Amino acid sequence: MIRVLVADDQPLVRAGISSLLGAEPDITVVGVAADGGQALELARSTVPDVACLDIRMPVLDGIEVARALCGPDADPQVPVLVLTTFDLDDYVFGALEAGASGFLLKDAEPDTIVSAVRQVAAGNGTIDQALTRRVLREFVTRRRLHPVRPGQDSDLLTPRERDVLLLLAQGMSNEDIAAELVVEVTTVKSHLARMLPKLGVRSRLQAVVWAYQNRVVTVPDEP
Repeated sequence: MIRVLVADDQPLVRAGISSLLGAEPDITVVGVAADGGQALELARSTVPDVACLDIRMPVLDGIEVARALCGPDADPQVPVLVLTTFDLDDYVFGALEAGASGFLLKDAEPDTIVSAVRQVAAGNGTIDQALTRRVLREFVTRRRLHPVRPGQDSDLLTPRERDVLLLLAQGMSNEDIAAELVVEVTTVKSHLARMLPKLGVRSRLQAVVWAYQNRVVTVPDEP
């Protein structure tokens, strides 16, 4: 069972997302918060598998809560899926830099939101497809987690870790990567566990951003 916390300052939105997720047989809503302070308190007491956070909330905004739940000093660590009506780049960048595992607009299809919760709970990052290219392109040009240096991935990663990173950047799940490399899923998870600290990132999604920043993979040109 996937245990989810929902935080949003709009009562109707909060109720709608909670009802949507709670109706799924494999998901249970363990907490509902109306502001960021309450969300952080509930997340620390219930330790959900996923915290679904709005960006704009009173007391603490979603990015501040995400940073507290996903940062290197967070105890316990709680994966965060950001749901917002705002697709402004700074919100997306802030969520990624805070360590969020996913970012979706609230007008996404219900099935997409449910799928995103499952993906984040499984350790797979997700981002709204309409934002992906723009976000990655802008993140690469405007934000630097690390200075770009040719061959930096070769210095940091083993050949197999680099293979995993390249497949991760293609949007593959752990299961997809395992099938592609003909290894066990547990082996893929082990590679990821060793790889993320080497890159100085905290999530699969940030690892993909790192790969684009450091030219390990490139953003396709717009048609």
